Amino acid sequence: MNLTPTSATISPALVLTEVRGRVGCITLNRPKALNALTLEMVRAMTDALIKWRDDDQLLAVVVRGVNKEGPFGSFCAGGDIRFFHQAALAGDEALEAFFTEEYALNHLIHTYPKPYIALMDGIVMGGGMGISQGASLRLVTERSKLAMPETGIGLFPDVGGGYFLSRCPGRMGEYLALTGRVINGVEAMSCDLADAQMDSARLPGLWESLGSTPYESGDAVERWCQTYAQKNVDKVALPTADIDRIFALESVGAVLAALAATDSEWARQTLATLRSRSPLMLHVVLEQVRRARSMGLADNLRMERDMVHRCFHLRPGAASETVEGIRALAVDKDHQPKWNPARSEDVTPAMVAAFFESPWAAEAHPLRTLG
Repeated sequence: MNLTPTSATISPALVLTEVRGRVGCITLNRPKALNALTLEMVRAMTDALIKWRDDDQLLAVVVRGVNKEGPFGSFCAGGDIRFFHQAALAGDEALEAFFTEEYALNHLIHTYPKPYIALMDGIVMGGGMGISQGASLRLVTERSKLAMPETGIGLFPDVGGGYFLSRCPGRMGEYLALTGRVINGVEAMSCDLADAQMDSARLPGLWESLGSTPYESGDAVERWCQTYAQKNVDKVALPTADIDRIFALESVGAVLAALAATDSEWARQTLATLRSRSPLMLHVVLEQVRRARSMGLADNLRMERDMVHRCFHLRPGAASETVEGIRALAVDKDHQPKWNPARSEDVTPAMVAAFFESPWAAEAHPLRTLG
């Protein structure tokens, strides 16, 4: 097996690419950070996908992650939030480049003309969802843990999160976006965030077979991967009736009040979770998902690019809600973020509206060329 880094600038190689037979294979190789994406990793994936897109010998692409013990076990925990924190405080322009190029990669995956198959074993969160939700086949395992947990760090579910969460059944998108709840593979299938589940023990065999199985087309590669999926997966009982009733309400305040008035353990836990999140971003995220439901992918990504710029620049440096959230979770690790405003009741419509005002004219938008 010949694994080669996609770029000589990556040392050690954080993204490995190889061609197995007629299948392009990508391995995220940053296990100590749960394969959290760096700008170099985004560029390496983009370079490989563009190269393979135009190669008639390549029929499909398969992507996986590794963990500390070896292949698989962890897909991708998101973006490198420590970098976000450092870059925001330093005024590093690489932060802007990261989001522009990451969102362009998300668009490339969603619109890829060949089958793109994501082996979503282990943790799949944030940016990991961004590089998997656009896949033509999303395979989870019994070890999969999926989430868009950004409200817990004063951010919002980006990387196309507005687009794919808003298209979950009922009001599941609002629920997952606001709470950041972690769901397993079977739950992800019920939320239309995964296509099939397979036994994680079969992943190495699937990976090895990619190079030795003759395929006549990209669809044949996809069908072959689907043969590894479990045929009968037990259904999961999410409280969809309560979710649809409560998370369809018009405002965060109404959602919180309805949860407080609902006598169930789920409602109490959900209310406690929301009370721990950034009050400002709860309001922003509810508006994001509602807007995204009627938007196409490219327009949604442009909206999210505007929003993430505002996250770091409406209140720059340490005053940023996002910088403070990352500080509390990953830097000082005191888990005591000082949200501003501290209460949901103190968030005003003007505060929310500011996140949706683009800092760029349409012809100057960093994602103006998307679809």
